[in-house]
Amino acid sequence: MIDTHMMTQAAQAVGAIGLLGTGLGVVLGVAARYLSAPVDDRAEAIVAILPGSNCAQCGFAGCKQAASAIVDGRAGPDCCPPGGASTAQRVAEMLGVRLAVDASDTALPTVAWVDEERCIGCTRCIRKCASDAIVGAIKQMHTVLPEACYSCGLCEIECPTKAIVMKPVMPTLATWHWPKPATRSPVAAG
Repeated sequence: MIDTHMMTQAAQAVGAIGLLGTGLGVVLGVAARYLSAPVDDRAEAIVAILPGSNCAQCGFAGCKQAASAIVDGRAGPDCCPPGGASTAQRVAEMLGVRLAVDASDTALPTVAWVDEERCIGCTRCIRKCASDAIVGAIKQMHTVLPEACYSCGLCEIECPTKAIVMKPVMPTLATWHWPKPATRSPVAAG
C-alpha cells in the first residue's frame, strides 16, 4: 500500500522547489531589466557602412574591430583606406562628428587594374583578393570587376610581373564633391 504521508511530503517538496524557481526567475528577470547596461549598436551600423574587405589597412584585424575602435574613439571615421572619402563622411555623419580633413581635399578612390600584356595568368592575385573582384583562369588573362574591388592593394603586391596597378576611379555621385572656390587676395582700391 502506498503511504499517503510520504506522497504528501514529496508533493510539498516539489511544490517548494517550483515556487523557489519561479521566485528566483522573477527576481532575475527584474534585475536584468533594471540593472542591464545600455546596448550601443553604433558599431554594427558602422560595420554595415564599411566595405567589409577585412584587409587590415586600418591597423585592425577586420572591419568589426575597426568599427568598435571608431565608436570607442581609438580610431577616426576616416581610418578605412578602401572606403575612401565617401565612407569616412557617412561614418562621421552617423557619429555626429566632423572629419579632420575635408572630403574634397582627399585623393580619388582607386581600384586594381590589370595590364593585359603583362598578365601571365598565374592566379596569385585571385588567391589574395578578399572581395573576389578578380576573374580569370590559370594561364589566361585576368581582369578586375571595379564595382567589387575594395582597393586593398594586396593583388598589386602579389603580382610577380607587376601587371596590376591601382588606378583612380572616375568620380561618381558618391565620390564627387563640389570644389571649394579659389580664394582671391584683396585688391587695394586706388
